[in-house]
Amino acid sequence: MKLGMYGLGRMGGNMAVRLARHGHEVVLLNRTRAVSEKIHAEAPKSSVVGDLEELVASLPSPKIIWVMLPSGDVTEKAIETLGNMLSKGDIVIDGGNTCYKDDVRRAKILHAKGIHYVDVGTSGGVWGLERGYCMMYGGNQEAVDHIDPILESLAPGVGDIAPTAGRGPNLNPRAEKGYLHCGPAGSGHFVKMVHNGIEYGMMQAYAEGFDIMRMKGSDRLPEDQRFDLNMADIAEVWRRGSVIPSWLLDLCADALAKDGDLAQFQGDVADTGEGRWTIEAAIEEAVPAPVITAALFTRFRSRSGNTYAEKMLSAMRFGFGGHVEKK
Repeated sequence: MKLGMYGLGRMGGNMAVRLARHGHEVVLLNRTRAVSEKIHAEAPKSSVVGDLEELVASLPSPKIIWVMLPSGDVTEKAIETLGNMLSKGDIVIDGGNTCYKDDVRRAKILHAKGIHYVDVGTSGGVWGLERGYCMMYGGNQEAVDHIDPILESLAPGVGDIAPTAGRGPNLNPRAEKGYLHCGPAGSGHFVKMVHNGIEYGMMQAYAEGFDIMRMKGSDRLPEDQRFDLNMADIAEVWRRGSVIPSWLLDLCADALAKDGDLAQFQGDVADTGEGRWTIEAAIEEAVPAPVITAALFTRFRSRSGNTYAEKMLSAMRFGFGGHVEKK
């Protein structure tokens, strides 16, 4: 299939390359043309354009444009502009970290013009080029059926993960390949939002656990109760046969193997919005979410003085998403 990819940052660029490797024709647009040219050199069957007008003109109907820009005003303006340039039957995909309420609003506006809107919650970080991207998406059935070959190419596929016992024919087989149509517009980003809220809680639990173990050697404790524990070895042994393995633990082990003190990290932990939106949804639904809430508030606190736990959080964020601390 032929599509446009607007926004070639850490994830957008890798997604374009993965699609091209799977035989899709990708038209590349980025604010900085040099970035587009770099991706073009890595992506077979790709081409580069200089602006949205050229991007739209280069695509066959129905036109498919995947927007992979930071959430907020830049995405809002891009989709508004595309809504005035595209025609009935065309498809706009937002794969960034948009608040699902914005998706619902945008979908209504574009629907009135006959334009389809699909929101894709995308997980995979900087590793997605090789591993594939877990995707949760929302939109009408006609649109998501049309772009299914694109989504399947981006997804990780079944791989070597053992099937879940008891899954019957009434369950969506795409979920086993790593991508899922969750419902109408907004539902994809809603599910991804909750995914990220859970991620906050899991990361915080790992970070606190390692901090507790590291402080077991403190001179504030009785001498016979002090342990000099090796963080890298503990992370490694937990990866093998324990009940708490995960990719996040793999990232902890990677970071600790390089430097047990995590000296390259300050521990100023940012948040990109999804944790806040998850808590807002919990409040609206009267659902208790103490773990996710505490994890978000700890990120706030980390920006005014850090502990080893916050450095561990920064190490994990750098590992899965290439997130660099703001100095």
